[in-house]
Amino acid sequence: MKRALFVVNLHSGRGEIRKNLGGILGILEKYGYEVVVHATRCKGDAVNVVKRKAKSFDLVVCSGGDGTLNETVKGVRRSGIRVPIGYIPAGSTNDFASSLNIPKGPLNAARVAAKGHPFSCDVGELNHKTFLYSAAFGILSDIPYRTKQGMKNALGHGAYVLEFTKEALSAPFGFYPSIPLHITINGEELEDTYCYGMITNTSSVGGVKGVTGDLVALDDGLLEVTLIKRPPLAIWFPWIFAKLLKLVKNSRHVYTCKASELRIRAEKPLAWTLDGEYGGEWEEMEIKCIRGAVDFMVRKP
Repeated sequence: MKRALFVVNLHSGRGEIRKNLGGILGILEKYGYEVVVHATRCKGDAVNVVKRKAKSFDLVVCSGGDGTLNETVKGVRRSGIRVPIGYIPAGSTNDFASSLNIPKGPLNAARVAAKGHPFSCDVGELNHKTFLYSAAFGILSDIPYRTKQGMKNALGHGAYVLEFTKEALSAPFGFYPSIPLHITINGEELEDTYCYGMITNTSSVGGVKGVTGDLVALDDGLLEVTLIKRPPLAIWFPWIFAKLLKLVKNSRHVYTCKASELRIRAEKPLAWTLDGEYGGEWEEMEIKCIRGAVDFMVRKP
């Protein structure tokens, strides 16, 4: 009999994964897996458990939000073996599950985890810290980890929209916070003042599809780069964001491209959000795409 390690965050989203635990375990067992369950206890727990135990299993399944998935991937990569990952999304937004076309329903997602097709997926690294779908800096980028869990549980994706709107409207009339950056990308040197940037490997961010561009592939060895320069007036920012949603390329205030790696130098430490969690801050940053780094179980093509 094959063995599956099931790592579950019982507090993700509205905590409804609890209602489906029996059904999930039944499906995994139906497809020939002996299942060992581990409920995460604290931040970082999934990384440590998966790192220690992955070598003893044929499949690692995780259920939770993007943070739980991020920790599971880190654990698999640090284990030194290549074991496929099944994902049962249970967070507020679940951007990466949407990009992988994994069903939202927990039982259908469990079936894909158990009998799906392994897909070799890229991951990103920021100064050797793994991110799956998004590394962001600047205004509003910290909303995912600043939004209270109670609001996420009550409103789901709406909690992020509410915080975004509140923060945007409270910005001073004049300038948004920004920082001068020197960026080396695709042989080009960029030097300007930026108020927001994101480097992604996903078709949606914050539940918004298309914001990262068109023809996004999760296995092409490339990351999608979006940089927004500081607008002259705060009231311009919503207009710029609207333009971005319509995928306007390289306008006066928005720069987009695809790249396998880039370097960023800042005058002072620049704080980052990685997959919706605080990711650290640096003055010198190297960002790389690691092609085909992990295998996810997805629907068969």
